[in-house]
Amino acid sequence: MRKVRGAKAKKYAKQFLSLVNIDQVPEILSKLETVALLMQREKRFRNMLTSPSFKDEERVGVISYLCEKLGLSEEVKKFLSFLSVEGVLIGLGEIVRYINALYLEAKRKVKGVVTSAVELPEAIKGKIVESLKTITGRDVELQYEIDPSLIGGVRVKIGSTMYDLSIKGQLGLLRDKLIKG
Repeated sequence: MRKVRGAKAKKYAKQFLSLVNIDQVPEILSKLETVALLMQREKRFRNMLTSPSFKDEERVGVISYLCEKLGLSEEVKKFLSFLSVEGVLIGLGEIVRYINALYLEAKRKVKGVVTSAVELPEAIKGKIVESLKTITGRDVELQYEIDPSLIGGVRVKIGSTMYDLSIKGQLGLLRDKLIKG
């Protein structure tokens, strides 16, 4: 089995997106994430789908059964079977990450995480969404988390960009300035 990284994973993700209706991607992605997570956690299941000691037909049979149970389309079954025959199904998790990124890009959306010290009121959540839409120029899908160690304020992470407006973050910046002199 070959590891799938970077450009190869992106290539397979693009192939996948060319096979399915873009509006079905979120539902299919959640099921593919389940398969990838199961492969990561269950060694015997992973070996059954990736081991060269099993014939291609046997692996494709397992994939067919799995797709039937998860309600995945024929296109998805063919895609997973193709990855298995190519020997790259072990990289499904990485491929799924690229599918998600390409999907969000196609839909002009970004996902982010907002962390605050306390539960935020809906009005504040709405203002955060609107501000991030203005900053990114895209629709924003946010997940909210609570971290009492922030003391107050919020920390927003979108992709690799972090906006730290928390008291803890501001105190850390002040500490760094004082140390530098």
